[in-house]
Parts: sequence; C-alpha cells; structure tokens
Amino acid sequence: MAVGFSVAAANTHLDNQGSTYSWIKLHVGDPGASGTANAATETTRKQATWGSASNAAKTTTADLVWTNVAGTEDYTHFSMWTASTAGSFGGSGTVTANAVVTADTFTIPTGELDLTLPVAS
Repeated sequence: MAVGFSVAAANTHLDNQGSTYSWIKLHVGDPGASGTANAATETTRKQATWGSASNAAKTTTADLVWTNVAGTEDYTHFSMWTASTAGSFGGSGTVTANAVVTADTFTIPTGELDLTLPVAS
C-alpha cells in the first residue's frame, strides 16, 4: 500500500506548479533548497509549456531549446522559476543529458520533461 496524494489532488497541484513555475533553468548538479546551487554556465531560462496533468503526471508539450550554449558542461538538473530572470524558485528535478560544448544547441524534446507526484493506493 503506497501513501501519497489522491490522483485528483496530485493533478491539481501539478497543474498549478506548471503554470506558476514555468521558467526552466539548467544546472550541473543539485540546485539545492534555494534553486541557485550548481548553476550552469548557460543562464538563459526557457519557458515550458505543459499539457494538463493526468494520472499524477504532467509533461511538456513543446521542445525546450537553448541555442549557442555559453559553456562546456554536463547538465544534470533543472530548476523551476516564476520569471525569466529573478522570480521565485518552485522546485527542481533531474535531466539525463549528454555533455555539451560551447556554442552547441541543447534540446529537451517535447514530452521529455515530466513532473510527477506519488499517489495513495
């Protein structure tokens, strides 16, 4: 028996999270409790578009593309923000990516950035 949200409550929370904290920033390690640790050299935040949450999961509906990245590094995490600069931190997660070199294009394809919550069973 698992503990967690009801599916309906999880969907509501995820829809709110995606609409409130839609700006995605890249990191090269865990962003920590403030979302500012291990920031990538590439500082541009991209605005995610999300589909409606279903079954306690939510996914992006368009590619997130960083062109001409600022540094050679390996993105491992992301953070979510309320604005393209400054704003409030709303959460973080992991990404599986290949290392990039300066001037590369980095893409998180449609449907590859997901938010999920545990549900009670």
